[in-house]
Amino acid sequence: MLKGLDVRLNAEVLYALRAMGHGDTVALVDTNFPADSVARQTTFGRLIRMENLTAAEAAEAVLSVLPLDTFVEDFALRMEVVGAPAEVPAVQQEVQAVIDSAEGRARPLQSTERFAFYEEAKQAYAVIQTGERRFYGCFVFRKGVIPPEA
Repeated sequence: MLKGLDVRLNAEVLYALRAMGHGDTVALVDTNFPADSVARQTTFGRLIRMENLTAAEAAEAVLSVLPLDTFVEDFALRMEVVGAPAEVPAVQQEVQAVIDSAEGRARPLQSTERFAFYEEAKQAYAVIQTGERRFYGCFVFRKGVIPPEA
């Protein structure tokens, strides 16, 4: 155990998040997502798991150490519901609340069509699969920066 770190963050998650640079993305996906095959196409090259957590629990842990990019609109994406792109399911509302809490202000998730989401995930630095079983528990987070101390 280490002080100051969320105990839900395993060594592989921490390694990948630390290795990412400003503007790199990480896909946080549910159990139905084709995570293993997509992860093989990423920079990290293999799937990372946070299996016993919901999407919101995993997002909370990840965002406890990962700053979101403040320079772009697509700092965080959600997969759109097929046939109802404006619908925001409960799982996405929960992750939105986590983002707002981590940011200290409301920053709405951007949305992207299902197959466009798959392409975004393939371009990610890494893919983290959660234990989320609800549909559309899939997100992409873009890493920001931590400013120097004054």
